[in-house]
Amino acid sequence: MVLVTGAAGRLGSRVSEKLLAEGRRVRVLTRTQVATERLERLGAEVMVGDLHDAASARLACGGVDYVVAATQSLDGMGNDEPYTVEEAGTRQLIAAAREARVKHFVYVSALGAEPGHRLACYRCKHAIEERVRASGLSYTVLRPPPVMETWVARLGQPILERGTTVILGSGECLINLMALDDVAHYVLVALFNPDARDRVIEIGGPENLTQLQVVEALERACGRKARCTHVPLWLLRAVSVLVGPFDAGTSQACAMRVHCSSCDQTFDPAALLAEFPWRLTKLDELARDVSRASHADAGERARW
Repeated sequence: MVLVTGAAGRLGSRVSEKLLAEGRRVRVLTRTQVATERLERLGAEVMVGDLHDAASARLACGGVDYVVAATQSLDGMGNDEPYTVEEAGTRQLIAAAREARVKHFVYVSALGAEPGHRLACYRCKHAIEERVRASGLSYTVLRPPPVMETWVARLGQPILERGTTVILGSGECLINLMALDDVAHYVLVALFNPDARDRVIEIGGPENLTQLQVVEALERACGRKARCTHVPLWLLRAVSVLVGPFDAGTSQACAMRVHCSSCDQTFDPAALLAEFPWRLTKLDELARDVSRASHADAGERARW
């Protein structure tokens, strides 16, 4: 049995789908059952609970062999302080996993997590990594970069709908992006490949891209030129500071967007692929898939 937390999110959901497709028994812990109804139809055992409640964490880990902590908080979570929320919940999960004598624990962190990072969310991710490593559990910590689908949706959906898009800053800063399906694949590697045990593994996509390059790929896929508007980063910084005392989630999201739009976040996957081979998804492939899906949806709506 594999317990997946964060299954209501995109990564946790995709990991659960892959496990179920392999015939694995999957339990998902969620605050709201509605968000995981599709996984329940696919055969997952859905448990409604909250990781911050020790009893919920213990019940979720009961009879479980593997745990995937896939809760992602880097984009903010409403009015909560997202990093504090994740750290508290993961602390309870680790304790429950130890009590249940779980065989292996996988924590999905973030590429760039370090104790001296200027963003609190990355410092929090590193602190959780250290807690996992000191837990006495067999573990794997995965450090993925930002998910490609998130950037394609943010930059591409406006192009599909209106022929316009918004670029943060100059749009020329390089960032590594990784397709959601590829991240999920390496979560399964972390779960079941003995060579991935008791390690921190950095993973990433095949390309380092700028926002401008992402827009160009989307233009090619859509077959239309986009009108781009640039938002100055000083404005996002100001918003992050101003709303901080009232809305930590929005402040965190703005700070993250500034970071991704101004700091070099490149990654070379050569070492990863040499040890754990996999065909990584390129941006052009994903952009074509998104464009085809959008046109199919538009056609379906027109028929209705």
